[in-house]
Amino acid sequence: MTVIVTDGGFAPDDWTGPHVAFEEEGAEAGPGAALDVPPDADPGQLAARAQAAGMVRIRFPAFSDGRGFTLAAHLRRAGYRGRLRAAGHVIADQYAMARRAGFDEVEIGDDLALRQPEDQWRARADWRAHHYQARLRGQA
Repeated sequence: MTVIVTDGGFAPDDWTGPHVAFEEEGAEAGPGAALDVPPDADPGQLAARAQAAGMVRIRFPAFSDGRGFTLAAHLRRAGYRGRLRAAGHVIADQYAMARRAGFDEVEIGDDLALRQPEDQWRARADWRAHHYQARLRGQA
């Protein structure tokens, strides 16, 4: 099973649509489907294919693999306004970075939710606070 982490804490997964693998040649994800993206996806191809998807789910194979953050930021800059989910090995310490990169939510496994309970994630839910780049730009 999986747990969805949002600014409000833990929640069950409410996505009921199908998942379409990015690697599947010719497969397109429409408004009711999620595009399931590997961390090594080409950002240009992703931006083009993601626009029609109801959700884009970017996989994180390890917490030390930050390529998904770059993909999320690129996708948001390209105009994607749909639901954006980080899935896999994202830890509570990375939650603020995930939100700043453009993710709406994080999907973790039950085992990680046990090791890093909800209070650890909620402690980072004020992801706009202490954002040094915004302070430098005079936006904070």
